[in-house]
Amino acid sequence: MQENNGIVIRNLNIYYKNNSKNDFTALHNINLDIPKNQITAIMGPSGSGKTTLLKSLNRLHSINNGVKVNGQVIIDGEDIYHPMHLLPELRRKVGLISQKPIPLPTSIYENVAYGPKIHNRLNRKESDAIVEKTLKKVNLWEEVKERLNQPAADLSVGQQQRLSIARAISINPDILLCDEITSALDPISSEKVEHLLLSLKEEYTIVLVSHMLRQVKRLGDYVIFLYMGKVIEQGNMGELFNSPRNKITQQYIKGVIS
Repeated sequence: MQENNGIVIRNLNIYYKNNSKNDFTALHNINLDIPKNQITAIMGPSGSGKTTLLKSLNRLHSINNGVKVNGQVIIDGEDIYHPMHLLPELRRKVGLISQKPIPLPTSIYENVAYGPKIHNRLNRKESDAIVEKTLKKVNLWEEVKERLNQPAADLSVGQQQRLSIARAISINPDILLCDEITSALDPISSEKVEHLLLSLKEEYTIVLVSHMLRQVKRLGDYVIFLYMGKVIEQGNMGELFNSPRNKITQQYIKGVIS
């Protein structure tokens, strides 16, 4: 196990409590090495545990008393589920962009400046510089620079999703978690977000949940196939799609399982 080398998951199990005596096991004994500065795509049928796995990487399950977690998730050499691990620091390192963009109910400017202001004492000039730099990084600056004080809700859905990415990266995380972030977008907006992710992987480790095989092929460097809460197969995108070893993987790629 090496520090600063992506994400290491060992013997991870996640259970949802229910009214019966037996808990529902959402993830079964997950063991993964997610590479640094690549796009790792998680694919699988609905209900296979993709989003559960994604959210486990920044402990979003911690807000739900009905969830039990055991196992390890190692980021920068530290187990994020260790009782002494600080949750605020984890959330700074690991950003999550959800399926549907939900901008803060404030201006475009404040959506980007909010996070840096919380983590650092910034004057207006410093805040302005971060907002401009971040919006340029997500290819949104030219579209909004004349209306930064207008409500973020006035942006198109595609622009709001790029703003969500800007909000996530404004606090300099190491990892971006993307939960089907183009599923609510039109084809043109989806293409812009895909190109953005490809450019961002040079600076961030990106973990992407996608239900679209074509998108996984376009974006994924490394691919994880989940089925019924278990890792069936994992590997480099070309190898996994061109010569899958497991019959279930073969059926999923062919569309027999959906």
